[in-house]
Amino acid sequence: MGLTAKIRTRDGWAVSHAVVTVTDTTGSQVVRAEADADGAVQDTTALAPGAYTVIVTAVGYAPAASSAIVTASGRAEIGQVTLARQGGTELPPPGPWTIDPAHSSVGAVAQHLGISSVHGRFTDFSGTIEIAPDHVAGSRVEATISAASIDTGNGMRDGHLRSPDFLDVEQYPVITYRSVGVSPAGSDRWTVHGELTMHGVVRPVDLDLAYLGTGADPWGGTRAAFRATAELHREDFAMNYNQVVQAGISAIGTTLKVELDIQAVQGESLPAA
Repeated sequence: MGLTAKIRTRDGWAVSHAVVTVTDTTGSQVVRAEADADGAVQDTTALAPGAYTVIVTAVGYAPAASSAIVTASGRAEIGQVTLARQGGTELPPPGPWTIDPAHSSVGAVAQHLGISSVHGRFTDFSGTIEIAPDHVAGSRVEATISAASIDTGNGMRDGHLRSPDFLDVEQYPVITYRSVGVSPAGSDRWTVHGELTMHGVVRPVDLDLAYLGTGADPWGGTRAAFRATAELHREDFAMNYNQVVQAGISAIGTTLKVELDIQAVQGESLPAA
């Protein structure tokens, strides 16, 4: 006899802080039980046969309500209850996540001669993500990039980008990004508000973030995938070099489109190779 249930997110992850409340036809509470670390609820309170209302709540999630019929056995087997993030927005399970550079990319695109694009990427970076368990807007992102790791596929161009005309990697070897807030922008989209420090200048930069889902990896871990974009103006970071070619066209555009494809592993560090 008693109550059993499993509380999960839409991705199938356990909601360990969920609470199940059962009320009878008069609205009186007859059972209140909390989920365990696996999102399972088991309560041995004897229930009289009849109709009941089951309400599942968890901080950060929209409540879910359903009806249940208890038979002469005295059991209420609710089965799996799926909770949606408050406001319909989804994120991975709360807690720390570590960005995996081997399966992530940090890229930028600049216009060249007004007719084509130059694609570059940074090959040396690290970062952490903290998904807040209660108020998702309190989640945090921090990342560090080695400025000298810029790679556009052309050694001469890369050397120029590392020079004082652009990144000046001798004086400013590190690029950092630190979030200051997160706001929902759709069911699986977020705006990350943060500060980018580059070339000795700190500027506010928003990331348009899409959450692509979570899943198990072949190494026994859990991964989450994200894609993010942002637009930067290099003059904002005191990188004013330019060369004007014919008809007043700049050799290198002043606007950079940042493109991030990120995989993060659940936990405070990456697993050993």
